[in-house]
Amino acid sequence: MNISEVHESTKLLVDGSLQCSRENGMKTIILASASPRRKELLEKIGLRFEVEPSNYEEDMPSALEPHEFAKKISLEKAKVVASKHKNAIVIAADTFIIFGGQILGKPHTEKEARKTLETISGKSHSVITGFSIIDTGTSKALSKSVETKIYIRKLTLAEINAYVKSKEPLDRAGAYAIQGLGSVFVEKIEGDYFNVIGLPLSALTEALKEFGINIL
Repeated sequence: MNISEVHESTKLLVDGSLQCSRENGMKTIILASASPRRKELLEKIGLRFEVEPSNYEEDMPSALEPHEFAKKISLEKAKVVASKHKNAIVIAADTFIIFGGQILGKPHTEKEARKTLETISGKSHSVITGFSIIDTGTSKALSKSVETKIYIRKLTLAEINAYVKSKEPLDRAGAYAIQGLGSVFVEKIEGDYFNVIGLPLSALTEALKEFGINIL
């Protein structure tokens, strides 16, 4: 299942209140992702950073366990961007859904979206996000993963068809957006809500402390 998102490398300065201050000087913080949702989450915690999408082409998991696969992909994404900077902190992430032991890909057509929604209707699935942080000045790297379990209520055919027509399910992991209209399908969550959106903020901010970055 191809879960790749290949984007042109662009940079965008994001306003915020936090800067990375270290003994060896200021380090630029870079989000190696074009996801607007990840950008918004980092803005919410007051981080000052640049956006530079990684052009790493994700491969398929082989014998790797899902958490290890998520960490591997996020690390490879981070490495691509890190290789272009000498004094930066690079953050990258990868999020996907596990259903029945398999990665559930992003639907690109209405037919695929409808099939995915019918599959997860009335059942639970897991959302796994792997994230990696690299300090290009010291070569220090860290990778972690977080899992959240989502319970979807039983959906009617009319609900599925109406949601598909909204176009929101397209190119979304699991064919729904928990922060959007798809929220009405979610019966229960076990774990980090922000992890489902794309970045587990609690785990990420704790990890950033190891790189001298304190949010509070």
